[in-house]
Amino acid sequence: MRRVFSSRVFSKGFTLIEILVVVVIMAIVISLAVLSLSVTGRDSQLDEETRRIQGLVGLLHERALLEGRDFGMNVEPNAYEFLVYVPARDRWEKIKQDPEFRHRQLPKGLSFQLELDSQTVVLKPVDPTATTAPLPTPQIAIAASGEGTPFRLTLQRAETNAKAAVAGDALGKISLDNSDKPDKRS
Repeated sequence: MRRVFSSRVFSKGFTLIEILVVVVIMAIVISLAVLSLSVTGRDSQLDEETRRIQGLVGLLHERALLEGRDFGMNVEPNAYEFLVYVPARDRWEKIKQDPEFRHRQLPKGLSFQLELDSQTVVLKPVDPTATTAPLPTPQIAIAASGEGTPFRLTLQRAETNAKAAVAGDALGKISLDNSDKPDKRS
């Protein structure tokens, strides 16, 4: 008795679908590696922090106009905080009711450089444990009229010399220079 064998062809190669799946997986892995190594020339952490500062300062300009109150920004070497002027007490105080204006530490490796009227300001840390002493006058003021202190706040990463800046003019216009653009004022 004779057995009938099916005429199956056993392939020793790969199918087109298998090759395409491998190519797609490789492309995904390579793109993730490029983004994580910042080969693109951008520092995403630096850019994110400058966008946050730009947004918060812009929001405070609008709020100053709407509420008729004076606000300010106190800049430390590795942190920043927004303040409100309280005329009844004749002093600057923390903005307590809005958590987005809280004291913020910069991510590790980032630091500030502040320029007012093209002069570099020496930034000093504020003691966060001192609760009774009045807060220092902020370096950047935002008046109730919407006007503000002209400034250029540069964030920099020491290890890579990457820089990004937020600048404001006297009329409250805020501009941003990302880390992929060369600093023109070097």
